[in-house]
Amino acid sequence: MPGGRLTQQERQQIALGVADGLAYAEIARRLDRPTSTITREVMRNGGPTAYRADLAHRATERRAHRRRQSAPRGRQAPPQPHGRDADAVREYEEMFTTLLMQQGLPKMMSRVLTCLYTTDAGSCTASELVQRLQVSPASISKAITFLEAQGLIRRERDERRRERYVVDNDVWYQGMIAAARSNAQLAEAARQGVSVLGSGTPAAARLENIARFVDFVGESIARAAEQARDILYTSPEGAAAEGADAPGPDRG
Repeated sequence: MPGGRLTQQERQQIALGVADGLAYAEIARRLDRPTSTITREVMRNGGPTAYRADLAHRATERRAHRRRQSAPRGRQAPPQPHGRDADAVREYEEMFTTLLMQQGLPKMMSRVLTCLYTTDAGSCTASELVQRLQVSPASISKAITFLEAQGLIRRERDERRRERYVVDNDVWYQGMIAAARSNAQLAEAARQGVSVLGSGTPAAARLENIARFVDFVGESIARAAEQARDILYTSPEGAAAEGADAPGPDRG
């Protein structure tokens, strides 16, 4: 697969593919690029509904220029653990941050959460976050307060009594349950509309179908979250062992 940065012509092909509704994997196949490259490119440049090749190309040039200006002279970036590619890690973090922002999370909060999720320890002190993100302590404090209030992180003390901020795996379970509750509220609101608009009318029938659909989806989400909750605490080795021990499908 070719390496290096995307060219402007490749970005134009990506824009055409997105406009045609092609999957990222298909666009990547046509350009002989990894699917992850196309996903990062689109998500950090407006997403599938707002991606434009010319704007994306200029934004990439500006980011590269800022990195050259901000890089301390005579000082190299610290090596990544486990032999990771520093540029690939940075690009992935940018993509994940953009995705969180598109989900409604403010930029600094998205950067902090991405930093915690991509740290092997799953936790950082305030000073470590300041150093990694190159922002002020006040910015980190504000982001931490917001994320903690949303239940996305928690605080704990390490052996040196330093306060650390930790991403809790269970937050994904809690988020799914909260989504199921929201669906239940929406279904109830739709059913209230049935009595207001008159049972048997086209509008009431529409709302009743919405309620039934949302009820089914919400119940399915809650059931799946309960069944899959243990996955959040399973090590990759454990998951592989479970897969090996699991009985195969009955082929009769």
